[in-house]
Amino acid sequence: MSGMTSKARAKATEKPVLLSGGNPQIAKGDGDAPVQAYIAAMPGWKSDVGQQLDTLIGRAVPNVQKAVKWNSPLYGVEGQGFFLGLHCFAKYIKLAFFRGAALDPVPPVASKDANTRYFHIHEDDPIDEAQLTAWIRQAARLPGWTP
Repeated sequence: MSGMTSKARAKATEKPVLLSGGNPQIAKGDGDAPVQAYIAAMPGWKSDVGQQLDTLIGRAVPNVQKAVKWNSPLYGVEGQGFFLGLHCFAKYIKLAFFRGAALDPVPPVASKDANTRYFHIHEDDPIDEAQLTAWIRQAARLPGWTP
C-alpha cells in the first residue's frame, strides 16, 4: 500500500458494506480471493460457518473453481459451470444448489426455478457434514449454471 494516496489506503482498509440481511457487498471476481473476502465480511456467526462450508466444498471437490458474482460466492467445475452458491440473509445462510432437484435426497427448500433447491443454515444449527458433502459431490458431477 506504500504507493497509495491516503484516500486509497483508507478505501483498501474499509470493511465491506453489508447489504440488506447482512449480505456483504464484494466486488465480483474470479478465484479464491474474492470468496475469502466475502467469507471474512460475513457478519457474526456466519463467517465461521462460511469458512467451514468453504473448507468442506474444497475437500469434496478438490479442483473447485470459485468466484463472487452478484454478491454471492459461487462454486463450480471448469467447463461445467457453477453448481452451488452461498448468500447471507438476516437469520440464515442460504446454499443454492443450482441443479438441486436432481440430488438425492433433494434439498428441502423449493425455488421458483424447478431445477434449483435450497438448504438454509441458521445460527446454532448442527452442520451435517456427511449430507452436505454428499450433495456437493453429486452437484459437482452435474452440468452447472453458467451466467
